[in-house]
Amino acid sequence: MERAAAAAKGAWRDGAVTYLHLLFYIAISSGQIFFNKWVLSSKEINFPYPVALTLLHMVFSSVVCFAITKVFKIVKIEEGMTTDIYVSSVIPIGAMFAMTLWLGNSAYLYISVAFAQMLKAIMPVAVFLLGAAFGLEEMSCKMFAIMSVISIGVIVASVGEITIVWVGVVYQMGGVVAEALRLIFIEIFLKKKGVRLNLISMMYYVSPCSALCLFIPWLFLEKPKMDESASWSFPPFTLFLNCVCTFILNLSVFLVISRTSALTARVTGVVRDWTVVLLSAAIFADTQLSFINIVGYAIAIAGVVAYNNHKLKVKPQGNGPQVDDSKIFEERGNELSLLL
Repeated sequence: MERAAAAAKGAWRDGAVTYLHLLFYIAISSGQIFFNKWVLSSKEINFPYPVALTLLHMVFSSVVCFAITKVFKIVKIEEGMTTDIYVSSVIPIGAMFAMTLWLGNSAYLYISVAFAQMLKAIMPVAVFLLGAAFGLEEMSCKMFAIMSVISIGVIVASVGEITIVWVGVVYQMGGVVAEALRLIFIEIFLKKKGVRLNLISMMYYVSPCSALCLFIPWLFLEKPKMDESASWSFPPFTLFLNCVCTFILNLSVFLVISRTSALTARVTGVVRDWTVVLLSAAIFADTQLSFINIVGYAIAIAGVVAYNNHKLKVKPQGNGPQVDDSKIFEERGNELSLLL
C-alpha cells in the first residue's frame, strides 16, 4: 500500500515537473519574441539593427558553449566531427541559421508579431517542398491536401491583414525558406552523415559559423548606418539579458524534448503560437487582428496539426536518448527564428 502511494506521489511529481517545463517553454519562447520585437522597434531602446542583434546572440552562444565544454568541461563534445563534415554540413546549417535569424528579426521592423507568426505557419509547406526537391520526402494525395489547407489558411490570414508592408512579408518569407533549408540540411547531417550531437555540441559547432556569416552582412549593411547615425544607443544590460534569454530558450527546447515526446513538443508549439498571436494584439499598438486573420490562421494551424500528426505516424519516435537529441533541431523551427 505504501509502495503504491509512493509510486502515485512520484508519478504526480514527475507530471507536475513536466508541465512546469512546458509552461516555462511557452513563457520563455513567447517572451523572447516580444523581447526581440521590443528591442528592435522600441524608441526607448533605439537599437533597430536586426543583424547586429542576431550577431550578438551568436557570439554570446559561442562564448557560453566554449566555456561549458572547454573551460568548465560540464558537457563533453561528441566525437565524430571531421573537416569534411564541418565544411559540407555544419557551415551550410550555420549559414541558413544566420539567415533565418537575420531575416526573421528584420521582419519585426515592418510587420506585427501576430502577422509574422501567421506567415510562419507556412513553414511545413516550405520544408516539404524542399524536402521533396532533395529526395527526402514523397508527394502523396494526403500530403498535397495538407499543404493546400496550410497555404489557403495563410493566404486568408494575409488577406485579412489590415496593413501589409510587403518588405516585411518578403523578409519573413525569406526567413521561412532559410529555416526550411536549415532543417533539410540538419536531416541530411543527422541521417545520411550518421552524426549524433547533443544540443550544446551542435551549438558549439554552429554558433561560431553563424556569427561569421552574420558579421559579413553587418559589416557592409548595418555598420555604415550605425556609423552615420548618432541617435542609436547600445544598452549593455538590456542586450546582455536578451542574449541570455535567447540561450535559455535553446536549452528549454532540449528540456521539453527530453522530458516529453516530439508530439507533445509540437502541440506545445501550436499553443505557444496562439499565445503569441493573441498576446501581441494586447501588447503592441501595431497589431490589429481582424476576424479574417483569426479564421485564416485557424485554418493554417489545423493544417499544421494534420502535418505533424502525419509525420509522427510515418516516422514514429524512438525512446533512445540519441533520437531525442537529434530531434531537438527539427522542433526548433519556429522558436529560433525568433530568435529568433
